[in-house]
Amino acid sequence: MPIRVLICDDSAVMRALLADIIGREPGMEVVGTAADALVAREMIRNREPDVLTLDVEMPQMDGLAFLERLMRLHPMAVVMISSFTERGSDASLRALELGALEIVGKPAARSPEALTEYAGQLVERIRAAHQAWERMRGATRPRPLVRPIVPPPVAALSAVRSDAASRSAPLATAARSAGGRIIFIGASTGGTEAIKEVLQRLPAATPPILIVQHMPEMFTTSFARRLDGLSAMRVKEAESGERIVPGTVYIAPGHSHLSIRRAGTGYQCELARSEPVNRHRPAVDVLFRSAAEQVGAAAVGVLLTGMGKDGAAGLRQMRDAGAWTIAQDQDSCVVYGMPREAAALGAAVQVLPLSEIAASVLQHAVGA
Repeated sequence: MPIRVLICDDSAVMRALLADIIGREPGMEVVGTAADALVAREMIRNREPDVLTLDVEMPQMDGLAFLERLMRLHPMAVVMISSFTERGSDASLRALELGALEIVGKPAARSPEALTEYAGQLVERIRAAHQAWERMRGATRPRPLVRPIVPPPVAALSAVRSDAASRSAPLATAARSAGGRIIFIGASTGGTEAIKEVLQRLPAATPPILIVQHMPEMFTTSFARRLDGLSAMRVKEAESGERIVPGTVYIAPGHSHLSIRRAGTGYQCELARSEPVNRHRPAVDVLFRSAAEQVGAAAVGVLLTGMGKDGAAGLRQMRDAGAWTIAQDQDSCVVYGMPREAAALGAAVQVLPLSEIAASVLQHAVGA
């Protein structure tokens, strides 16, 4: 059976473009297009789509308001289509918290090459969202799409960071006692919430963390900023050539591969706008392979929920280099793809539910 897709976007140009891309894809069909949320609501009732592509900014009822109501009354697989703006990025991340499964930016260029690349990204995200929703719907026990997370009070978070800053020497000592360990995390579909859950369980004095989350350009800036407000650690978008320090999380920007490189007695981030790997840029395999080559047994690798195989081979390479490696288990994954491939390769020393990953990371990174 083909994946039935409903398109909701106030732009006639975007509706036509999305319909053309999806209509050409084998195994997919467009069951309707809607210019606003009110029309989409009726089409959902009458045409029973499998996946809804939803514009963030629309008249009458914006995408977030509609999504919140939809998830309460008629939950389904949703892929957000957003402009590359700060407002659009922030709204899209909020949409993931409300239950949307994927984000796709609107195409920045209309050249044949750019549209071909965009089409590949779009249909991949639609397939991932459909697979994730089918898995959730078929689960033997119900579980929420999103686990609500209450941000720590600003005053408390400031106190934690202030205390961490005043204890820079203990931070350095912790890193040295752990053999200068560095943590590497990769994720795709469902990963924004999974990463958030892991980071919120880690203290400020955790060794440095490098993360690749499959996400379009521009959205990673908002993602890093959002995590920074929820984590005791500092969270920022990685910059090429910057020195890696304890207590900091480095998010790969959506336009570049992230890798790690030795720099004197420490390490630094390296960014490259080279060709996609496993159809992704940034790619988890690029980060994990650099971890195996540059950090070796002092690394801890974690592969979280996501569709496809990106990161599996890299995690195996990390394990072969002596690193401690963890894959998320099937029951707690939104999409059991990347971790499944890692398990099949024997890449994971441990396969753990999401709720236990932070504790294992701490145990093997700082001896907690």
